[in-house]
Amino acid sequence: MAALESIDTALFRFGNQSLSNPVFDVLMPALSWHPAFPWIVALVAGGLIWKGGVRGRLCVMFVFLAVALGDGLVCNTLKETFDRVRPCRALADARVLVGCGSSGSMPSAHATNWFAAAMVFFWFYRRSVWLMVPLAATVAFSRVYNGVHYPSDVAVGALLGVGTAAATLGLLEAVWQSAGQRWFPLWQARLPSLLKPGQPGEPGPGAPGQSPIANHQSQMETHWLRLGYVLIAVLLLFRLWYIGSGTIELSEDEAYQWLWSKHLDLSYYSKPPLIAYTQFLGTTLWGETEFGVRFFSPVLAAGLGLMLLRFLAREVNARAGFWLIPISMATPLLAVGATVMTIDPLSVFFWTAALVSGWRAVQQDSTGHWLWTGLWVGLGFLSKYINLFQWVCWAVFFVLWKPARAQLRRPGPYLALGLTLLSLVPVLWWNAHHGWITLTHLGERGGLDEAWRPTLRYFGEFLGAELGALNPVVFVAAVWAAIAFWRCHRQNPLLLYLFSMSAPIFLFYLVLTLRSRVLPNWIAPSVVPLFCLAVIYWQGRAENGLRSVGRWLAAGLGVGLVAVVVLHDTNLVGRITGYALPPKLDPLRRVRGWRETAKLVGTARERLLAEGKPVFIIGGHYGITGLLSFYLPEARAAVTGQPLVFSPTTDRPRNQFYFWPGYTDRKGHNALYVQGSERPAPLPAELLAEFASVTNREAQPVVVRKRTLRTIQLFECRDLR
Repeated sequence: MAALESIDTALFRFGNQSLSNPVFDVLMPALSWHPAFPWIVALVAGGLIWKGGVRGRLCVMFVFLAVALGDGLVCNTLKETFDRVRPCRALADARVLVGCGSSGSMPSAHATNWFAAAMVFFWFYRRSVWLMVPLAATVAFSRVYNGVHYPSDVAVGALLGVGTAAATLGLLEAVWQSAGQRWFPLWQARLPSLLKPGQPGEPGPGAPGQSPIANHQSQMETHWLRLGYVLIAVLLLFRLWYIGSGTIELSEDEAYQWLWSKHLDLSYYSKPPLIAYTQFLGTTLWGETEFGVRFFSPVLAAGLGLMLLRFLAREVNARAGFWLIPISMATPLLAVGATVMTIDPLSVFFWTAALVSGWRAVQQDSTGHWLWTGLWVGLGFLSKYINLFQWVCWAVFFVLWKPARAQLRRPGPYLALGLTLLSLVPVLWWNAHHGWITLTHLGERGGLDEAWRPTLRYFGEFLGAELGALNPVVFVAAVWAAIAFWRCHRQNPLLLYLFSMSAPIFLFYLVLTLRSRVLPNWIAPSVVPLFCLAVIYWQGRAENGLRSVGRWLAAGLGVGLVAVVVLHDTNLVGRITGYALPPKLDPLRRVRGWRETAKLVGTARERLLAEGKPVFIIGGHYGITGLLSFYLPEARAAVTGQPLVFSPTTDRPRNQFYFWPGYTDRKGHNALYVQGSERPAPLPAELLAEFASVTNREAQPVVVRKRTLRTIQLFECRDLR
């Protein structure tokens, strides 16, 4: 090995130093990375998708999968396994022309990615070998010339790229040959081979006793339904992997509500109780981990997808049900809700369940479905208070659709309402014993504690936030459909029903913006029925000859999926563009750096412990209190016994900590008060009065990947009075 390393180092110096010249000094860094690169890739991929036919689309798909597998899985795993130091760090005489990077040296991801792409292009476009292979080899050489990889790194990377691409091509072809014939015979007949597009096969056999047209339609429905099942399963597996990968950490609300799950109760200061019980069940199954806290979020998303797929397949067609899944996947608000475990995934799931069972109750005049509807609305209320608003949506539907009013002469709606009212009992009971604090809190959040001064300040902010959260293309298409369907389809009961289940809550919050700020996730329950309405409306327009529907759908999916991918890992921006997002513009800053924050706080606490007195921690905000409780090992171990982290003492309820035991019985102890840079504020007067002295320590920067995500301010509080 020593001899091989010596040869490798000698070859590195030859490529990095002996071949150096002014032309290469300009060219090679640009080949490693140039700001125009993403735009060139997007242009080539877009051209192949638009004009390349089936061959071009398959080529783009295989390149994406091969690069994702090679870079995201194989390279990263081997880098961590070998843990080889890059020459730019190991060799003092290395000429370093680009950033050295923090990952290992073996293998080169650049070489892996480029040779994987070259292999895929060679398979689909043989003449591309004269461009892609020299380009891939030159990029691989640039990594040596720039001083960031050894020759062996790029050689192994090139072999991995070719192997990964070949494995991707072979594996998917084998799956298509096996599963395609069994599950998608019509599509498999049109595309018998993924690797040899343009060679149609024989049509699949029809079912006996059916006409060819009827059999074809039936098979197509089955194909779209099965494709929906496959997509839901793939998304579930990916999301479970993602929440267990450690890419992001808990948010403030998740950590705060995780503490609730350690103090199960009938209700809580600001939210109903079901989120606490859900997190309790998740952490009971999987431990006190991020995966345990978030486990039910992907599961609920998969259940929601199955519910909607079957609902639209039954009421419209399976194709509409399928396309709703990628549309939801390309909607940032719904994509985030499928990975982060807050009250919204529960709220949306139960709202949709009530929507589906309520429609069947009306269509089938079924008391049983009405009972299910009441149960779902009740569980929705126990998840998020706005779900009780669904009964207002029902009232709107009864007004808009006269035949539905016959249900008001049946026992079903009243039994359902009774079940919903039963769900109010635990929340009312808890509030009756806690000064009706939830009503006070909700009034303050909605600005109802102040005189109304009409303003447009929040109106535009709300619409702008919804454009981003719901995907601009999809949001405009959905609102357009909600307005336009009145002209030609207002007698369609299903569209009226979906309108009634979405528009009232959206309009309610739109009007509320004239009084106070409305957060974009507050309308979450209305999103699913609104999207269902849009899919049905625009599919009808497409079937009537409006060709632009497909192009706008592709644009919406493209825009949305790019945004969703970035939201899953904003580090990709730096890897693609060469420039990391500034922390203030990074949407994942709120779910990153909390382990490092907890380490800083733990170290400061150890220093204070050296004075010989016990030390507890006070978080300046309920969010940081929850996060320190989760990420500080000694705090997490003590969370159900003698807590280590507290919220400041207050004269009235400001969060759930007010109703739990505080630190007032720890007389004579010292404390560490922690305040984040996101919420700088003067020290609470109560804190200054509680301790004999409070000393301001220097601000502590929280650095992750050479970026300062936040700054925490620490105060040493001595001798609790």
